[in-house]
Amino acid sequence: MSAGARPDRPGLGQTFTLASDRGLEVDFVSYGGRIVSVRFPDRDGRVADITPGYDSLDDYARDRMYLGAIVGRYANRIAHGRFTLDGIEHELVPNEDDNQLHGGPGGFHQVIWDVEPFPNALRGAVLTYASPAGDQGYPGALNVRVTYIVTPDNDLVIEYHATASEATPVNLTQHTYFNLGGHESGDILDHELTLEASRYTPVNAQLIPTGAIEAVASTPLDFTSAKRIRDGVESRHEQILIGGGYDHNFVLDRDDGAELTLAAKLYEPRSGRTMEVLTTEPGIQFYSGSGFGGGPHGKHGYSYHPNAALALETQHFPDSPNHPDFPSTIIRPGQAYRSVTVYRFSVR
Repeated sequence: MSAGARPDRPGLGQTFTLASDRGLEVDFVSYGGRIVSVRFPDRDGRVADITPGYDSLDDYARDRMYLGAIVGRYANRIAHGRFTLDGIEHELVPNEDDNQLHGGPGGFHQVIWDVEPFPNALRGAVLTYASPAGDQGYPGALNVRVTYIVTPDNDLVIEYHATASEATPVNLTQHTYFNLGGHESGDILDHELTLEASRYTPVNAQLIPTGAIEAVASTPLDFTSAKRIRDGVESRHEQILIGGGYDHNFVLDRDDGAELTLAAKLYEPRSGRTMEVLTTEPGIQFYSGSGFGGGPHGKHGYSYHPNAALALETQHFPDSPNHPDFPSTIIRPGQAYRSVTVYRFSVR
């Protein structure tokens, strides 16, 4: 196997492949830095592609689910598409009613990233993008570097780095979805999820944080011990009804330091595939995929339906620029944004 264009993915142009020595293979493209395939064996050695996607760049361009994309400048939502920084109000380009979601309509998911493979191209690559001042309404120019690494131990490591010419909010994430049974295997409702989070940020009807931080105890949002997603996704709890399932930021139980911390564990009983998520971020957005359906057909013509896959997006909190009590997302000239997330794959 070698990095470069894969003959079996002609509709995607040049596809870069990363691989471990123990079964993990990851394909990505420069458009949106999108991860288009994650292949991993089950407990019996049968390999499946465990992330949804499309067979053509045209379909990715029409995608409304951010499948596999690098998301920025600001992951998640900013209320009313505006925030005030150093006494100046900035108006962003909205793309979800009057809110901005995932960096706006021309966010990082829609740009072509420069890609520089490692000398051992199967092990990693560096993706860079220069976002100009005023991009989607954000102040200052932002130079971004995202590094994808596949380790010999079946870790997919994502490292983020950014510097800015002016004070600006930055909140980057990776929006790959997962169905550990295989992207064509149905829904994720019988996956078992654990989140290292005893609190979450409740949202209003527009999925904007209210500003409160509340305990998950005695609610369907309690994943402090392993629980089937099915057991909560059909709840009549107000927050589940608002989200059409789970679409919430969970506040990780972690120290204030910047060390990697376990954030989530996901297990699919039929295949035995397990994924752990570790991050330096203070939060993780769990989205149970209620928005699947009605878009382009997926790989090999497969039709994705609601809850076909889930996302675990490591991040700072949504709408933080408008909530001074939330952890700050502002960087200034001379400072650097740094973040690391690890997706660790195994079987049991």
